Amino acid sequence: MSAFKRHMIKEQLGQVLVQRGILSAKQLEQALKVQKEEGGLLGETLIKLRLATEEDIAQALAIQHDFPYLPLANYEIDPEAIKLVPENVSKKYLVLPIDKMGDILTVVMANPLDNEALNELEGLTKCKIEVFVATHTEIKEAIQRCYAPKESKADKGANNG
Repeated sequence: MSAFKRHMIKEQLGQVLVQRGILSAKQLEQALKVQKEEGGLLGETLIKLRLATEEDIAQALAIQHDFPYLPLANYEIDPEAIKLVPENVSKKYLVLPIDKMGDILTVVMANPLDNEALNELEGLTKCKIEVFVATHTEIKEAIQRCYAPKESKADKGANNG
């Protein structure tokens, strides 16, 4: 049995967005029709149709599955946690380790229900995984920041003299 908590869906994503006033029932109906025709995830369809923002979807997913939402812009990510997950794994699953306390690794994910990612992280780190939700864009930007070569800033400063 896996150590991470399985979260039950309380309500459908569309219902959460309507309740929060992001979508009208008619807009949800329109998006569901497009999603049925084109396939893909409802959140992606809503973003493509410009009916919701990426942040709206991430927050709704957090509410829907009872995961905490964590905007990454001003969050200080623990460099020691980053070392536990290789960059290729982080990019593959859009997951970023942000903190480690004892045997609990806190990660932020765009898709908190990606059991394959959670199982791989557990196997890789030998930690229990605690999940927070953030947007795809925030996670991609944070991955670039956290895994970027550290010497680049020093090199730029040396070349300006």
